[in-house]
Amino acid sequence: MSTAKEEMTDIITRQPEDSSFDEILRELAFACIVQRGLEDSDAGRTVSDDEIARNIDSWRK
Repeated sequence: MSTAKEEMTDIITRQPEDSSFDEILRELAFACIVQRGLEDSDAGRTVSDDEIARNIDSWRK
């Protein structure tokens, strides 16, 4: 397993040379969000499609 620093370095080195600071930050944030989502899924912290649909229906009222 790689460290956070190694993962961030890998993401940064895969970016085009002309990437802006904002573009690189966006890629790092996206990777973080995906990682958190995978960890939530592995831990069973998910919401079913049916529950989401019920929530959306309740917002419309």
